[in-house]
Amino acid sequence: METIRGTVSKVKILKMSERPLVYFKVDEVSCLIATHSLSFLADVAEGSRVAVAGEFNGRKQFVCRKYTVIGKPQIVIEYERSKYPHKVRC
Repeated sequence: METIRGTVSKVKILKMSERPLVYFKVDEVSCLIATHSLSFLADVAEGSRVAVAGEFNGRKQFVCRKYTVIGKPQIVIEYERSKYPHKVRC
């Protein structure tokens, strides 16, 4: 299994199904993810830094098996930017 680190660009949903097929680029390397793709869409946006693990297929596309976001996931950033006030806990 190989690892690639870099910045995400061009996030596209190729196939909508129970497990969507998502295409994205990490520093000019074409990547695909199907497993955990819904979590990937929630965690990653264009410009996010990630590390992905997987292998290349016959078309020289990197098939991602695992991923991790370097820094804050996108869903956390959106929550912090929310215009609605946060609950104050006593």
